[in-house]
Amino acid sequence: MPEPDLIELFAQPLTLAGMNKELSNFAARLRRRFFVGDDVRSLRSHIGKSEPPHVGSYRHFNCLALELFALQCKHNAAYQKICKAGGLTPGIVEDWSQIPAVPTAAFKELELSCISPAERTAVFHSSGTTEQRPSRHFHCAVSLETYEASLWPWFAQNVLLSADGSSAYSENENTSTRGQAVRAPFDAICLTPPSAQAPHSSLIHMFEAIRQRLGAPESAFVGKIAGDDAWTLDFDAALAVLNQSPTPNYQSLLVLGTAFSFVHLLDCMVERDLRVELPAGSRVMETGGYKNRSRALPKEQLHRLITERLGVSPENIVCEYGMSELSSQAYDGRAALPRGQEFCGRAVTHPYRVFHFPPWARAQIISPETGREVADGETGLIRVFDLANVFSVMAIQTEDLGIRRGDGFELVGRAQMSEPRGCSLMTT
Repeated sequence: MPEPDLIELFAQPLTLAGMNKELSNFAARLRRRFFVGDDVRSLRSHIGKSEPPHVGSYRHFNCLALELFALQCKHNAAYQKICKAGGLTPGIVEDWSQIPAVPTAAFKELELSCISPAERTAVFHSSGTTEQRPSRHFHCAVSLETYEASLWPWFAQNVLLSADGSSAYSENENTSTRGQAVRAPFDAICLTPPSAQAPHSSLIHMFEAIRQRLGAPESAFVGKIAGDDAWTLDFDAALAVLNQSPTPNYQSLLVLGTAFSFVHLLDCMVERDLRVELPAGSRVMETGGYKNRSRALPKEQLHRLITERLGVSPENIVCEYGMSELSSQAYDGRAALPRGQEFCGRAVTHPYRVFHFPPWARAQIISPETGREVADGETGLIRVFDLANVFSVMAIQTEDLGIRRGDGFELVGRAQMSEPRGCSLMTT
């Protein structure tokens, strides 16, 4: 049978929201235009290649961005005031890069949403310390459908592909219909609490969507909420999953977690003098930071420990960058570390880890002094234009620093004086 079409899983029909047909229709059309026809073939043709795909021309993205900007100015009262105050409104803005970006801090004070309170079915909170007021990103049924659908193809391309670029899916597997599991040779373990314990975490919602796509059991979640509301691990449950033998349905293991949760797991394994050799082709995806919940490790050291203790090769360790205010995620693809060095006995061929958002989003590195995009190799604040953020604000100004690397970026960390954030601190 033919290989499952990972991209067309994002082209399933949406249920229109009663409160806002304009935005619901835009969300449905976004999926059709970006993931059906020539654009789908273009994205599929780039799967496994080292360079990021570019689906849709600059003009194509610009038209969609300006249309969404106009709709959000119309239906998002708080955003409309921000745009009017800055003198940048539909009709004046002529390019997507001119669309006013809202700082993430504004999501703490303002309801930056096109969704009426009566139709909000979920809210994602930022993952700062428990003393901070969190950002709030409101969702309805259609916005959650869009979020869940958009996360899968980019995750599949960047995490589930083999190091040589071949698909992780065998020829005997079938593409699922919506709501059914996609059969894949991966079992999953999530080093976080389940969604029922942390309903406001966008990261856990993402992990749950991935778990369902893969058909993994609910016991894949081996985290729990501690007495101080921080996330912690059930080490025995985690080790039981890591030590289980492959089954005919699941030949490899997908390990998802925050950097903080990996440090706790690895420290436990070191303390107990434990090592496992996960099945060939197993993957690790790590994200987030530490924020005083564990000792902080340089990325290279963390990944070296993952290889030493879990037996996952460096090229199968992928980093993710995302936030509660966005609907799309960036990945750094395969391992890229300082050129000329060896990592876990393997020669390194790339100078740094470069993150890329999917083709329906754009990232800019902005100078905090001038507000303009910096030159290649220079450092600035990461600004994201995310078309999948249909029902809130598409242009988000983060407080994270990045180095511009072509059309991607190298993640540096939080800007000075910014509040600490990290998915490892998410509370219920």
